[in-house]
Amino acid sequence: MSQDSRGSGRRAARRSRRKPTTKRRRALTISAWTAAGVVLLGGAGLGYFYVKYNSNLKSVDIDAALGKDRPQNVDNGSMDILVLGSDTRGGDNAQYGADDGGSARSDTAMVVHLYDGHKQASIVSIPRDTMVNRPACTTSNGKTAKPTFEQFNEAYTVGGAACAVKTVESMSGIRMDHYIEVDFTGFKKIVDSLGGVPLTTTKPIKDDKGSHLDLPAGSHKLNGEQSLGLVRTRKSVGVGSDLGRIQLQQAFIKALIKQVKSIGVFDNPKRLLAVADTATKAITTDKGLGDVKSLMGFAAGLQGLGAENMHMVTLPVMDYPKDKDRVIPLEKESKQVWEALRGDRPIPEEATQNSANDKSGAGSIVQ
Repeated sequence: MSQDSRGSGRRAARRSRRKPTTKRRRALTISAWTAAGVVLLGGAGLGYFYVKYNSNLKSVDIDAALGKDRPQNVDNGSMDILVLGSDTRGGDNAQYGADDGGSARSDTAMVVHLYDGHKQASIVSIPRDTMVNRPACTTSNGKTAKPTFEQFNEAYTVGGAACAVKTVESMSGIRMDHYIEVDFTGFKKIVDSLGGVPLTTTKPIKDDKGSHLDLPAGSHKLNGEQSLGLVRTRKSVGVGSDLGRIQLQQAFIKALIKQVKSIGVFDNPKRLLAVADTATKAITTDKGLGDVKSLMGFAAGLQGLGAENMHMVTLPVMDYPKDKDRVIPLEKESKQVWEALRGDRPIPEEATQNSANDKSGAGSIVQ
């Protein structure tokens, strides 16, 4: 993507000014948005649990980190959330690979656009291997990392949540209203607290080198470890690309949301408290969602949103000519996606028809 393309995206965003919103009000990552936010509704009025859950939550002040160098908010009733799954290999996550010394990448990235009224949503997955123009970012030691052309998930490694948000805003011209992040261990615990997630595989999945998932074809109720294996599986499905993994993730999200709605969390106080406690420990949010009251308000706005109301796509990409293991956004089609979301409109079908996503071969494996 050229510097000119990035500039035009920013100018388009500025033409669509929106007044600063008041506090309005959840997935790897994934489950952070669905389970964590929704289940907290049941804690209303329980003062002890307000205190308990507030102490669980971790937050990042994105607004303070990025200042005014951001797209303007669009006052049209919509909301945009960047949802990340981080893959740090330190601490409890060390079992999923060699300890990386505390560094991490955004293993999963999704822009969740809630349309006006919050009854419909479009979710755009950004492949971690996408080559993008990363803007200048502040590193953890306070230095400035110069802008460069590199793989998308490096942004989180360079400057954490703020740099990831800044990179997405630079790509899209859309200001992120909120940020939610969950890591490997937190994801597993959320799924287990929900009693597992039912889904059906049309083909066996056996991943000896990556996730170590071994599932025969058929119906399953995946526990946390198996669910994490599914959303991390890459080499053993389709053509073995990150695009195939994204299709597995998108199918799992819908199954997860159906499970949250089907098990009657709100009618089972013991499960409700267990899920709420697990979810608030598992996620990191922006400061605007960094307390129970705000997170509950956010969740209240999602009550009418179900899996059937979500349109999931992957950012339109093509193979990167200089590296077959990387992809690059299709300029025209990506612009169509971001412009639709900026205008609170549905993403047009033609925007994703020519993408390399359709060649991944993993779309029909999970139902």
